[in-house]
Amino acid sequence: MAKTDWKAEAKALKKKVRKLKDNLTAAAAPVAEAVTEAVSGAVGEVVAAAKKALKPVSPLAPASFPTLPAIRGAEFAAVEAGVRYQNRKDVMLVRLAPGTTMAGVFTRSSTRSGCVRDCQAKLAMKVPADAGAAIIVNSGNSNAFTGKVGDEAVAAVTRVVAEALGVPASRVFSSSTGVIGEPLPFEKITAKVPDLVAALKEEAVEMAAQAIMTTDTFPKGAAATVQGEGGMIHISGIAKGSGMIAPDMATMLVYIFTDAKIGANQLQKMLARNVDATFNSITVDSDTSTSDTLLIAATGQSKAAELKGPALKAFETALAGVMRDLALQVVRDGEGATKLVEVRVTSAASDEDAAKVAFAIANSPLVKTAVAGQDPNWGRIVAAIGKSGAAADRDRLTIRFGDILVARNGWRNPDYREEDGTAYMQGQELVFAVDLGQGRAKRSVWTCDLTSRYIEINADYRS
Repeated sequence: MAKTDWKAEAKALKKKVRKLKDNLTAAAAPVAEAVTEAVSGAVGEVVAAAKKALKPVSPLAPASFPTLPAIRGAEFAAVEAGVRYQNRKDVMLVRLAPGTTMAGVFTRSSTRSGCVRDCQAKLAMKVPADAGAAIIVNSGNSNAFTGKVGDEAVAAVTRVVAEALGVPASRVFSSSTGVIGEPLPFEKITAKVPDLVAALKEEAVEMAAQAIMTTDTFPKGAAATVQGEGGMIHISGIAKGSGMIAPDMATMLVYIFTDAKIGANQLQKMLARNVDATFNSITVDSDTSTSDTLLIAATGQSKAAELKGPALKAFETALAGVMRDLALQVVRDGEGATKLVEVRVTSAASDEDAAKVAFAIANSPLVKTAVAGQDPNWGRIVAAIGKSGAAADRDRLTIRFGDILVARNGWRNPDYREEDGTAYMQGQELVFAVDLGQGRAKRSVWTCDLTSRYIEINADYRS
């Protein structure tokens, strides 16, 4: 073959190779793009998961979850169902022994959830003396404002639990917490009921407390023991709550268990007597939820005799203490909170006026942001008192930061020093005391500061 022919053939081959490379590059481009997107998506999911995993715990949180006494006749379990959250327990189940008595208080919201309405209806029913009971709770989806679909979801979940545990459906109480207005994927919950039943045990109460959390940064628990006639009586309670917290049965889920022998009517009266001074005396952001629920179950499994006389009074005192402890933990976990504030109002003309002033101060964004900035701006407290609508007289007012007398007789205390107020505001737990000089009524309310973290949490809540 001539030399020139070799050159021509080589040139043609090179051209074919270049074309082949171009074709391969063009063909590979979509694959490369898909791989890049997949990797980016995976990285995004990892980053999102890392952010959630690294969610800061409230600086006001207790050092650890308390040791709660086991309640004979109450067993707990929790599982991952993926209702909304991934890689975390989000459904919990409680099985309660035959003979358990129950009571509850709920939100008075006109848009309360199907779960709340269902629980209220069931508590009003007559119950066989030997009937068992159960509580099932999911987080991530509140099943509120979901119409008939939501009611059907409640019925489906409670029916499956009833069949699995062999208790009447009328004795299965459910709660849901999380995003409002989205249908509850109840099949994810019912599919996990067998696993929940298999895992039931008295010692799993902390796991149950973790499963009901939403924006909470720590699980909440409290306990008490009471000497009854013939034996000890135990009380254990768990709660969730962090944002959308305001009176009107506050905004939270609370479940309290005791082995006491006590009737449902007595339990209900105790809750009614103590809820205002505890769960109805806290506020994080002045917003009331659709799902507020407090259920108490008494299994009657204690060796102590049925409660009466001094033992009954001691039990109510202990129960009120557990309720107050749980309520304050909710405020300590207020979304973005760095400070716990007690607003203590005395010498009001009436109980109503005392509450008006206390909540006007506790809910004031100006007061709460001043607390966040550690600014002793007591003028904002004066303004909140004035807007409350309660009877107040400038010349009778007394305002204190803890033990520091800030203002009295209509103007600032001449001995008050701004640097003392500033130093006081550095603390994590503060008391703002207001004496109205009008009468003998009083009210204490607990709140927290309002920080930029609150905005971040609620701006990203559904994303």
